[in-house]
Amino acid sequence: MTLVEFLLLLLIAGLAGAAGQSIAGYHLGGCLVSVVVGFVGAFIGMWLARELNLPEPLVITIDSEAFPLVWSVIGSALFALIVGLLTRPGPRLV
Repeated sequence: MTLVEFLLLLLIAGLAGAAGQSIAGYHLGGCLVSVVVGFVGAFIGMWLARELNLPEPLVITIDSEAFPLVWSVIGSALFALIVGLLTRPGPRLV
C-alpha cells in the first residue's frame, strides 16, 4: 500500500466517522478521533452485519483493502452513541 492509498483510506474512515458522530449527535473530538471512530465503526458494523447475515451494500476497495462504508457509518454511530452516553456528565449537585 502506497502512502497516497493509505491517506485516502484514512480520509474515507474520517468521513465515515464524522458522519456516524453526526448521526449519533455526539462529537467525540477532532479529525484524528473521527478517523479512529471510523475504523472502530467499520469493525463494529462488519461484526453486526456478519452476525445478522446482512449484505455489504457499499464497499470501497483501495489496494485490496476493503472498507465497508455503510457499515462503518452505522457502526461509528453506534460507537459514538455508546461512548457519548457513558461519558455524559451527571447532574450537578449544588
